[in-house]
Amino acid sequence: MPSETTSSQASPQEQPRTLKAEVKARSAQEAATFIAEHPAPEIASVLIELNPAFAQDILAELPGGLVDAVMQSVAPEVALQWQRNRTYEVNTIGRMMEPAYAVFQPTMTVAQTVERLRSLIKIAFITYGYVIAEDGRLLGIVTMRDLLFAADDTRLDAVMLRDAFTLKPQSPLNDAMKLVLDRHYPVYPVCDANGVLLGLVRGQAMFEEQAIEITAQVGSMVGVEKEERLATSIVQSFKYRHPWLQLNLVTAFVAGAVVAIFQDTVDRLVILAVFLPILAGQSGNTGCQALAVTLRGMTLGELKGGKERALVMKEAWLGFYNGSLTGLVAGLGMLIMAIYQGNPNAIVLALVVWLALVGACVISGICGALIPITLKRLKLDPATASSIFLTTATDVVSMGMLLGLATMLVR
Repeated sequence: MPSETTSSQASPQEQPRTLKAEVKARSAQEAATFIAEHPAPEIASVLIELNPAFAQDILAELPGGLVDAVMQSVAPEVALQWQRNRTYEVNTIGRMMEPAYAVFQPTMTVAQTVERLRSLIKIAFITYGYVIAEDGRLLGIVTMRDLLFAADDTRLDAVMLRDAFTLKPQSPLNDAMKLVLDRHYPVYPVCDANGVLLGLVRGQAMFEEQAIEITAQVGSMVGVEKEERLATSIVQSFKYRHPWLQLNLVTAFVAGAVVAIFQDTVDRLVILAVFLPILAGQSGNTGCQALAVTLRGMTLGELKGGKERALVMKEAWLGFYNGSLTGLVAGLGMLIMAIYQGNPNAIVLALVVWLALVGACVISGICGALIPITLKRLKLDPATASSIFLTTATDVVSMGMLLGLATMLVR
């Protein structure tokens, strides 16, 4: 009697799907190490189902001999497309192309095209038909609706949609996303400068890759690298994260040093210690709001050259307005607390809190806009270290202004 397949043993039909899930849960480097232990045909079957950009990243990590074996295990069209994709930079449209199977000549009739499609849909998911010239230039696109309603003897050049929207393979993903924002097509043809059809990019693949980039930015702000996934080993995760924690510790010492400088003031006016975290929190939130808006503008391409000064000024004024109003509440709190404790400098202390919060919010807003702009000009990733520098700036400014003003104004 044959044994039944247990939950811990995948059947031959389930194995490729299970392997795909294991690969997707890893970074490209770890996925390549994991999948390299499997036969080339299995590797090929998994890579075909992955996002083309991720498949390219994995291929780049595999040994050369294994890559050749994988290439021989896929259809010639796929192998040619993978070889073409690897010539383009990371995070460009060229890395995400799929082969264009439904390619037809303009002189073909609707009947001939439909007959050809019947065989193509057995090997590929076909969305549109692409009409090309003899030299490979894209002439137009044919939709299934056009084929359905046209007469059998109608030529494709009579029903095709001319001047089709195309993408360039060298285009960065962010730039391409802006172009397709109002064009919700399932598939986009990719052509070179001469209009030659090089491949197709699916909208799903673009949005999936963009989502990975966005989540990578958020993770990088707290020291979680793009290459770290759920299946990443604890040792590798430690290597990714620990340096950022060390950097954060150094910046924390800087903020602590500010308090140490004004230790005499803190000892004399213990009441100020209650308001230190309040100012740090308020100014920190102000800076984070400015940082979020700036990073969003960079991602969407809204922050163009020449607009940086206007953005910084806007965030400075927002910091002033927000700091003025929240400063009134905080100053009132200081006034009540100081009067309750019988402090003769209650009014002056309230004024110190208001001035410190206004100044801290203004500078935090400026830093929230200026730090990512500066990092970008230095050719550094603005999302990677902005939050760490911003936290240090807001802590130092808020604590320094409160204690400094108290030292000067309260006798």
